[in-house]
Amino acid sequence: MAHVELSLSEVFAPDGRTSTEREFDSLGRWSEIVAEAAEPCLLIDADTRVVAVSASGCELLCLGAPEDVIGLPLLDGGLRLLDFTANRGELTEQETDKIPPLLALHSGRLARGLLRVQAAAEGAPDATVDAITTPVLHHGSVAGSLTFFSEV
Repeated sequence: MAHVELSLSEVFAPDGRTSTEREFDSLGRWSEIVAEAAEPCLLIDADTRVVAVSASGCELLCLGAPEDVIGLPLLDGGLRLLDFTANRGELTEQETDKIPPLLALHSGRLARGLLRVQAAAEGAPDATVDAITTPVLHHGSVAGSLTFFSEV
């Protein structure tokens, strides 16, 4: 019969921080990485507010500068999503709830899908992007979502 011995070298003691401060740790660490990333990526919190976005992510999604959208709700920060019909109409609220960054928040699972982003400049072509999103967990609950984009 196998013998297993367990010993603890340190005692875990709570650090006295509030749950909001501890929640920020997960998003805070990821926000530093996203802000400096060369890849187009976006981090939102559970309230859908933009926590961080890379410069290349802003460019691909036609959002302007990162500092212009930090703290704003994702869909109020200038992101204009279009459907894939010939008419290129804006997505309805039901359709926007299914985009990968929001779907990962609601489901707590990985999400992937294509997005059509309206160009910021008049006459410029719209961008089609592949979005892959993972929920960001903190103590077992969803604190936000992290999305990576690739132009199609």
